[in-house]
Amino acid sequence: MALIVVADDEFLLAAMLADILEDEGHETTLASHGHEALERIRTRRPALLITDFMMPIMTGLELAQAIKADQEISDIPIILVSGAQGDIARQHGDLFAEVLDKPYRHADLIAAVERLLPG
Repeated sequence: MALIVVADDEFLLAAMLADILEDEGHETTLASHGHEALERIRTRRPALLITDFMMPIMTGLELAQAIKADQEISDIPIILVSGAQGDIARQHGDLFAEVLDKPYRHADLIAAVERLLPG
């Protein structure tokens, strides 16, 4: 299926999300902050990015801005999952295809992923 980058500094949450996505047949790669996610995206282009908002080094907002500013990767859809910053992200509808508030239902996340993946 699709390669999905998961960026979250909370390892257990990222690993759980990766397991959910892999159970759906997707391939995942994890990043613990936005800068690492950006490196992974530029090395091997994913079909989708799922990112947390609050991360060290580069936040999810900064990551989304960097992606949208780079013509080679600007069309990658981004799902933001956030505990407290969902309202901030919703003010940037040009950056995020979907915003899910933590805790989110796994079915809602899978539905968002399926809506955004090509094909």
